Amino acid sequence: MSSNTKVVVFKAKELIYTGIFLLLGILLVLLLIFMFLPANKEKKADSKTEETVNYIPGVYTSTIQLGENTLDVQVTVDSQKVKSVNIEQLDDSVKTMYPLIEPSITSINEQLSTISSIEDLSFEDESQYTNTILKQAIKNAVKKAEP
Repeated sequence: MSSNTKVVVFKAKELIYTGIFLLLGILLVLLLIFMFLPANKEKKADSKTEETVNYIPGVYTSTIQLGENTLDVQVTVDSQKVKSVNIEQLDDSVKTMYPLIEPSITSINEQLSTISSIEDLSFEDESQYTNTILKQAIKNAVKKAEP
């Protein structure tokens, strides 16, 4: 009679540590899954609200500060979208100190006919800072046009 009984001894510490690491591993995998899943529902809801936004037609202004100079960004809006953007009080000293303002305004006005939202504006790398300031000023002016 030969018995092949094998005895396996586990220490309580090893079981506890293994359980904790297994639980942390599962939590890490779940966290990674939830972080990298696309949030399509939220994006669709945002795009629907942007499409249905109606504006009060008119001309709205927003002020930006460039150094010691204050400029008014004038935004013309119809009932559905932004029509044009202009800068008031743009004198020669401001044009000299900030030479990318005029080309940026021209670029924005060209894009307005093809885009559906101010968020869709695209900019060249060399004028990112100027365009970001102008984009924020346009957003501030458009907020005034919302009912």
